Parts: sequence; structure tokens; C-alpha cells
Amino acid sequence: MSSPTGKAPSRIRLSLFVFLVVYPLVTSLLYVAGPLTPEWQMWQRTLIIVPMVVLSMVYVIIPRIHRHCHRWL
Repeated sequence: MSSPTGKAPSRIRLSLFVFLVVYPLVTSLLYVAGPLTPEWQMWQRTLIIVPMVVLSMVYVIIPRIHRHCHRWL
């Protein structure tokens, strides 16, 4: 899939930008979920966190990366 200018974004650079946003998001959600769910198993916490991360990536993070960082991709 190519951009309007005809040049496809670099997957490596896109991955780097996604990592720079998603890692702190996942880490902070785990820190928040820990005290709220102390008796839960890790798989139960991640069952709640992963949909939030995926929706954030699809509707917020990746579109903003494309919009604001397109010249570096």
C-alpha cells in the first residue's frame, strides 16, 4: 500500500515510532492495573489491557504517527 506521494513508508521506521509510543502505554497500563487487580492472574490483566492497546493503536497512535511523522517514514 503506497502513500499519496507514491512512496511506501519504511516499515522499520514505522515500527520504531510505534514502539516508542506503545511501550510506555503498555507499561503504564500494567502499573495502573496492578493495584486495581491484585488478586488477578497476569493473563486476566492482559485480557483487559490488550484491547485498550489495540484500539489505541488502530484509532489513535498509528494515524497520528502517519499524520505527524510522515516525512520521517
